[in-house]
Amino acid sequence: MKLENKEGQRVPQVKFRTREKGEWRDVTTDDLFKGRTVVVFGLPGAFTPTCSTSHLPRYDELAPVFAQNGVDEIVCLSVNDGFVMEAWGRDQGAKRVRLIGDGNGEFTRGLGLLVDKSDLGFGPRSWRYSMLVRDGVIEKMFIEPDKPGDPYEVSDADTMLRYLNPQAKPPRFATLFTKQGCPYCAKAKALLESKSWSYEEIVLGRDASSSVLHSVTGADTVPQVFVDGKHIGTSADLDRFLAG
Repeated sequence: MKLENKEGQRVPQVKFRTREKGEWRDVTTDDLFKGRTVVVFGLPGAFTPTCSTSHLPRYDELAPVFAQNGVDEIVCLSVNDGFVMEAWGRDQGAKRVRLIGDGNGEFTRGLGLLVDKSDLGFGPRSWRYSMLVRDGVIEKMFIEPDKPGDPYEVSDADTMLRYLNPQAKPPRFATLFTKQGCPYCAKAKALLESKSWSYEEIVLGRDASSSVLHSVTGADTVPQVFVDGKHIGTSADLDRFLAG
């Protein structure tokens, strides 16, 4: 299998049939890339394990940092139809990455990265890759090595971010124990969102019990906030932490 590196070349000229907010929309190559800096990552299929647990979520998480480093948009491409890509984005809660279905594989074929996955019952699919495109010209490509299976070594968001800016710092990550209807919990989430932080919310009574909260934090009140695995405390403690 020959995997082509197209650095220095223009992206293929195609028209995508996309589904956005429940409506069909035609999007051309120029719509996506002309006069813009865009990070694209291609993957074998929506709803597949590595794509859902790692590839898409990390790009979505790092999107604010990419924006700070001059990226206008992050695009996820897969040889799936528009309905599937829209449903996958909704299932993933991906808010900062644009999902585009290359239904006929024209764009992926033009990149030289359309591969045969008939042995899995998938038919033609995209090889896993990422690329940085400036004004329609491919500046950098990270193409996964030609190995059996589905290698995931170089097309990840962190590798692309390091290429853009080796000094860029990924956003901090928080975990919150909350309870429905708690105004202090709402305040803590608003504080994190104001800083564009990603966070995981564990709702008592739905995701965990009060006994779990006490065993993990030693506290009985909510919210209880962790930052990068370190216990910070309440919403007031989080406010002081962010201010410092």
